[in-house]
Amino acid sequence: MAILEKLFDMYFEEDCPYFDETCELLGIEGTGRMEIISRTGGIAACTEELGEYLRSKGLKVHYVRSGESFKEGEKVFLAEGELRKLFLYWRVSQTFLSITCAVATKTRELVDMAKAVNPGVIVATTRKTHPGMRYFELKAVMAGGGNIHRNSLSDSILVTPNHIRVVGDRVFSIKSRSLKPVEIEPGKGEADKFAGISDLILLDHYTPEELKSVVPELKKKNPGLKVAVAGNIGDNIAEYARYADVIVTSAPYYARPLDMTCRIERN
Repeated sequence: MAILEKLFDMYFEEDCPYFDETCELLGIEGTGRMEIISRTGGIAACTEELGEYLRSKGLKVHYVRSGESFKEGEKVFLAEGELRKLFLYWRVSQTFLSITCAVATKTRELVDMAKAVNPGVIVATTRKTHPGMRYFELKAVMAGGGNIHRNSLSDSILVTPNHIRVVGDRVFSIKSRSLKPVEIEPGKGEADKFAGISDLILLDHYTPEELKSVVPELKKKNPGLKVAVAGNIGDNIAEYARYADVIVTSAPYYARPLDMTCRIERN
């Protein structure tokens, strides 16, 4: 994808806008290998995209594929070729993978915790991705076994309290005008008003105790209704999983980057 190439171009040009002064002064030439090694176990993500980019720059690459696990001390990514290129690409590559693999690893942790309580629950992430990282963070979520709540404003319908405040009762006409499923996020305490026109209702910042009583009542009004919950859900996900069909969270995007290191050697 051309957009991914442009993103990688931007990442690497930011790190080396002119030339590598250190390699110039040391007169580094020849070929070698670069190994990115994780100091902790985890789940790989976006290694294919990084690999395709570096392959287009003349390097040979090998990597752990997205969704596969790796152990402490394992090589997650390896590239071979011109030493100057390896020194140009190593730092950003290491940082990039430390982030994407952390997102995948955190997603897997949350999915496992939620499904231990409710095997049918879906763990989905928001569109609150970091600028310039949406594709990679969304792919990392899927690599970790999660789903995507919304890719963008263009792919689904979600009526929020801000929409409701602006349009008022006009919101009740949306079901008859839409070919897509309609999701509504009502204000706190207003869920019953919108249960009948929602395919999926998003309950934001409800406590598990509140959900215990609210969710059954909503499903009585609309037996086909799916209930999603959101709002400060992370390592407490199991408390919410028993009451929801979908759990919406941004937590994986803010996972601490994995501790990775890089080793470059001459062939």
